[in-house]
Amino acid sequence: MPRFSVIVPCYRVQGFLPECLDSVLGQSFGDFELIAVDDRSPDDCGAILDEYARRDPRVKVLHLPENVGLGMARNAGLPHATGDYLLFLDSDDTLTPGALEAVADRLAETADPDVLVFDYARTYWWGGTRRNVLAHLLAREEVFTAAEYPGILDLLMVVWNKAYRRDFVTENGFAFPPGYYEDTPWTFPVMLSARRIAALDRICLHYRQRRQGNILSTTSRKHFDIHDQYERVFAYLAGRPELASWRPYLHRKMGEHCLDILAKPDRLPPADKAEFFRRTARMFRAHRPEGARVDGEVAVLTGSWTGYRLRRQSARAGREAARRAGRARRAAAARAGAGWAALHARRPLDESLVVYSASSHRGVLGDPAAIYHAAREIAPELRGVWVVRDEETAAGLPDGVEHVIVGSRRYLEVTARAKFFVNDVNWPGTLAKRPGSVHIHTHQGTPLKYLGADLRDKPGARLGFDVPQMLRRADRWDYSLVASRHAELVWERAYPCHFTSVRTGSPRNDVLVRGGPGGFRERHGIPADHTVVLYAPTRRDYRRGGYVERIDLAAFAAGLGEGHTLVVRLHPTLADGPARGMGLTELARRRIVVDATDEPHLSDVLLAADVLVTDYSSVMFDYAVLDRPIVIHADDWPAFTASRGTYLDITAEPPGPVTRSYGELSGLFGSGGWRDGESARLRAAFRARFCEFEDGRAAERVVRTLLLGEPLSAPASRIPGQSGSRDALSPA
Repeated sequence: MPRFSVIVPCYRVQGFLPECLDSVLGQSFGDFELIAVDDRSPDDCGAILDEYARRDPRVKVLHLPENVGLGMARNAGLPHATGDYLLFLDSDDTLTPGALEAVADRLAETADPDVLVFDYARTYWWGGTRRNVLAHLLAREEVFTAAEYPGILDLLMVVWNKAYRRDFVTENGFAFPPGYYEDTPWTFPVMLSARRIAALDRICLHYRQRRQGNILSTTSRKHFDIHDQYERVFAYLAGRPELASWRPYLHRKMGEHCLDILAKPDRLPPADKAEFFRRTARMFRAHRPEGARVDGEVAVLTGSWTGYRLRRQSARAGREAARRAGRARRAAAARAGAGWAALHARRPLDESLVVYSASSHRGVLGDPAAIYHAAREIAPELRGVWVVRDEETAAGLPDGVEHVIVGSRRYLEVTARAKFFVNDVNWPGTLAKRPGSVHIHTHQGTPLKYLGADLRDKPGARLGFDVPQMLRRADRWDYSLVASRHAELVWERAYPCHFTSVRTGSPRNDVLVRGGPGGFRERHGIPADHTVVLYAPTRRDYRRGGYVERIDLAAFAAGLGEGHTLVVRLHPTLADGPARGMGLTELARRRIVVDATDEPHLSDVLLAADVLVTDYSSVMFDYAVLDRPIVIHADDWPAFTASRGTYLDITAEPPGPVTRSYGELSGLFGSGGWRDGESARLRAAFRARFCEFEDGRAAERVVRTLLLGEPLSAPASRIPGQSGSRDALSPA
């Protein structure tokens, strides 16, 4: 008996069907059967299914004699299922890599619940991916019922984001009805009847948003089926007095669902909308529980079709008026702000005022933070003020840090009066540089990938970036901090502006030069004797959204063996997207890996790591300061360089071993080659070239030289100078 039965109904999806089937058959967890139901499809779906069945014995194909529709096709597959759990996969959707293994592990962890709800992401025909916005509801670790955790019902009520214990389905006689919205009378009875429900905070399915051909986006009277489907839900409740308390909830849900269909421009023929409203209103009145409150959106169902239309028109007019009023308020605020800034701009510069910002106003971070702390110690007479993006960020600042919210009156005041500006990202275009003010740009590490003006010929990489505007903002720089001559050449090429390069080193790396244990291991409960492997992938410009899953994190962590801890830190631009939902969040919850993406201070993570595995992240240049092993995983180097462009071939002059497949990476750690003599030789050459000015005194040097005006002291020769360069910046 297999663990899973995956039921896939098929109708007119020949263009998507192979991808769907491959996503199941290619799963790392192989204990399943795939029951494909050909719903008398007029295209080649049947032939495609038969071909897959010939190649893989796990595929069972049913050819129906007539077209019965999605729900009934699923019913046809149910009697043939022998697995412990049922999953329903629509034939234009796909399972994500490792999905079945994650589901199996979670089922075992929760002792086989009746239902397991997992996460999904919408994938759009134009290449975009968007995670379920209610994914946070799946973070619950303990098993529950719908009554104990009603928020679970706020998720999209569909059949395909769940795994169902087959005996539970059989015992309760659950089946799909005919017609549109067939998921509704399946999902509500299932979820309300389940005695044990578990959640899995992992994207296990990609829900394809088709440009055309989606049944629910087809204009048709078949959308009237929604009324029959809710009648079935209410009939189910009527036969089960123990579920009577759910009637008010389902009464409101029915009204909201029907009004949502009515509001969609592509669902109902215009001539049928009045009839749909009246039928919904009758049903709403008929099923209203005694004493139930009717307010908010559904209150329109107590009135007439004419009243509904007038309310919709009034709402549209109100939104337009609010939009215009908001635009007028913003224009007035801009004029007032400009006047306020102009008022303070007439006052002399405050020679002791230093304004700081980091990572687009995200807090006391990076190089600016290191300079700020050094200034407080060396030059306490200087007043440091941080620019932060909002009140939430301000609330997280350390005690005693003076700050202003970007765009506020105090922000306009301090930026109009400040003598010094320290930032690792360009200041907003609205900030005018006064004569005599000094702008110090710290950057965000040593560059490998093309930046600035070099992005002009890389349309994918500069998508969303206005390069001329970027350069106009860079024109305000007075000083550019560099950690090596390589970085100096890059910045002067990528930003052809009037600034002076200062060979200071990277202030944020001073702590790496000095060393120290940090607190990362203790905070995350990592044993002191463990070898910590840090995996830090960067974003890809050839993929919309930037995320490409390069390795199987669970397999990699398991392959490292006892005495090892795998720590993962995603690129900051991937922190809020679907990347973590593709397994990282769930693996971190189960302590298979440690997710360090949200750690505010990169140095803490680097100090805790014994070896770095990265692809093309600039974190390698910072980590090299520690003189610890580095592995470059370059399995898509040609695609990356073609789409983004790089200033050197990191695979030809690497800081350590280079792997080009997961097999090579696994073998390298199995053999210990990641820390052999050749690795040390490569690392020494890399450090000499790219950590040239890193001596642990960079922040002090910036304060004394650029803020206090003392003579520049050359960096100590702690690390040997670079040898000859052979990268794109080298002179011929």
